[in-house]
Amino acid sequence: MDSQHDAPPLGVGMVGYAFMGRAHSYAWRTVARVFQLPVRPVMAAVAGRDRAAVEAAAHRHGWAAAETDWRALIARPDVQLVDICTPGDSHAEIAIAALEAGKHVLCEKPLANTVEEAEAMAAVAAAAALRGVRSMVGFSYRRVPALALARRLIAEGRLGALRHVRAQYLQDWIVDPEFPLVWRLQREHAGSGALGDLGAHIIDLAQYLVGEPLTGVSAVTETFVRERPLPAASSGLAAVADGAAPRGPVTVDDAALFTGRFPGGAVASFEASRFATGRKNALRVEINGERGSLVFDLERLNELNFHDHTEAAGTAGFRRILVTEPEHPYLEAWWPAGHGLGYDHTFIHQARDLVCAVAEGRDPEPSFADGLQVQRVLSAVERSAAGGSVWTPVPQPDGDRVAVAPR
Repeated sequence: MDSQHDAPPLGVGMVGYAFMGRAHSYAWRTVARVFQLPVRPVMAAVAGRDRAAVEAAAHRHGWAAAETDWRALIARPDVQLVDICTPGDSHAEIAIAALEAGKHVLCEKPLANTVEEAEAMAAVAAAAALRGVRSMVGFSYRRVPALALARRLIAEGRLGALRHVRAQYLQDWIVDPEFPLVWRLQREHAGSGALGDLGAHIIDLAQYLVGEPLTGVSAVTETFVRERPLPAASSGLAAVADGAAPRGPVTVDDAALFTGRFPGGAVASFEASRFATGRKNALRVEINGERGSLVFDLERLNELNFHDHTEAAGTAGFRRILVTEPEHPYLEAWWPAGHGLGYDHTFIHQARDLVCAVAEGRDPEPSFADGLQVQRVLSAVERSAAGGSVWTPVPQPDGDRVAVAPR
């Protein structure tokens, strides 16, 4: 592989260093070693509130410096791109400040905690784009090669007119009622529960694959465990006089189920749950069309199942496509055919796409407008559930762009 030491540097600063921060760090560390890029990402600094912890994270993950204030990170002259890996309640403030300072932005999903925040972010992003400042929301599953191939096949018309979309994202990590009340279970930090954390992914994937925005939903949500131990209590550091651990209210959903419609006539069903015992990170999407079907399962992420309904019935059926060929999306730079990739590679592909868009002066996808569209669907789901599963339209203001595959 050719050296990229002569490529112009692109200084990256990251805010947050937990789960997503680790995944993004790995991507920034690796992307230029795999893909030939027009610019060279440089891991300039990482920001977090705890000095000792953020310095340890910087050392562990390869960042050159550590900051305890995200504002100081944005102000650094060696940072040209800000990567936001914090809880949703801080996305809007950090992203808007970075864009207004002329820094490119990658913001983790969901874009914000409310439609109003997302609208403000999208408006600032649109204005920044006119000055050459780029922004992208981190729906990393778009970068699974099998899903990118599915989009390509649908765009080529291999399924014909689309009829049904079925999407699930199932986990079981909070089934234990004694699991502590972490930030993901508090509305003021997370915005919503399984809906925003898991449902946002499958909403974005459905719209990305179909090539259209959802126009309306009918939903039900449920919170199965309504109180949980406070985090300090779960580690034995606090207790009330009678020995019981202090608890706090869970203010988000544990599960969300909803149906939806696309403007081209396809109908959809979605299921997001953190209470599916035995399911660790089970994302599955099936799309049925008049000429065929596609099925993707994240637990077999190097495979795409395809049914060509135009074949004779006697031999037709689902067949496995092993998505490891060099002509498949993203795979020209990886291993020989048959050698699969993993979850971590989606973040490397995401970094590649963003860096190339920035260097080439074009807007990357998914955009903040795309993130806003997902936020509007999330809001419609919550309003529908609160109203007793009433059919709830998803607003589509004129001028909003949703990245779609051509039909």
